[in-house]
Amino acid sequence: MRHATQVAAIVAAAALGLAACGSSDTPSSGGTADGTQPAAAGDKPLMVGMAYDVGGRGDQSFNDAAAKGLDKAKAELGVKGQDAAATNGEPESAREERLQQLIDAGYDNIVAVGFAYAPAVKKVAAAEKDVKFALVDSTDAQGPNIENITFAENEGSFLVGAAAALKTKTNHIGFIGGVETPLIKKFEVGYIAGAKKVDPDLKIDVKYLTQPPDFSGFSSVDKGKAAAEGMYQQGADIVYHAAGGSGGGVFQAAKAAGKWAIGVDSDQALTADAAVRDVILTSMIKRVDIGVFDFISSVKDGTFTPGEKVFDLKAGGVDFSTTGGHVDDIKGKLDDFKQQIISGEIKVPSA
Repeated sequence: MRHATQVAAIVAAAALGLAACGSSDTPSSGGTADGTQPAAAGDKPLMVGMAYDVGGRGDQSFNDAAAKGLDKAKAELGVKGQDAAATNGEPESAREERLQQLIDAGYDNIVAVGFAYAPAVKKVAAAEKDVKFALVDSTDAQGPNIENITFAENEGSFLVGAAAALKTKTNHIGFIGGVETPLIKKFEVGYIAGAKKVDPDLKIDVKYLTQPPDFSGFSSVDKGKAAAEGMYQQGADIVYHAAGGSGGGVFQAAKAAGKWAIGVDSDQALTADAAVRDVILTSMIKRVDIGVFDFISSVKDGTFTPGEKVFDLKAGGVDFSTTGGHVDDIKGKLDDFKQQIISGEIKVPSA
């Protein structure tokens, strides 16, 4: 049982934290100060709280993809949104408190971005039965008020793995994962499968930046840069990262070495720092924005359904990017692989 003074302190901190996070909302044309479109007279806007994983809005990758879905809902559905982000090394209780703070502030539809939120969602959703939750990238928390938004990362990674194998000049490529978890292994396995489909003899280096429960591997530019530098020095000429904000370091290393890198989650040739965009061969696009917008839409129109919803290649949930034109010469081959996966002719492993 917490003392009254502790409770008061937490409530005050929550108010300040939510106010600070709210500053990331960008006004839309014709909207209100927080970026929502005005609701019709007498209508209360749908209240959506988004809890980001480590790195938060502005990571140019995973979290920003989720933010894009919320921003679209604000602009098109008149949603009122509020967001907050996790920090490196925080205890599990901090994630629970973050969700509860959003709920206590009136945001009764919650998007938890990332598998690390599963324990917190499981606990809070059981206590807050009238609140609807969307948990991205995990089915470890399930319930009548929880939708699990998952993706076929292995299928999208197969395509960029094939791209790397078709474009390498040294027959040596690499993969950098942020944290070694079953989810990130899906990226690795799919990437290797795609590359080996093109060239079974290809050399592929694999490195993970951290091990659970250390999730700093998703937000350490320095770790990403050091790992990629090592791979380029050993002869790899293309490195794919599934490391969130740490990918910025991979791009820096690629730029310095005059080599290629492959982005993840967002089309990073559009979202990464301008100075490194020209070394991004392609990106494995994971449409977290589609999953988030779909959840919010279903709540708004009354069709919310709990349980897992998988966004695979066929559903447009994953794909490869062509920004920069660097894969234009092999796009036909990649599209062929894409159709073979969709038809079931190619079965992409996930573990």
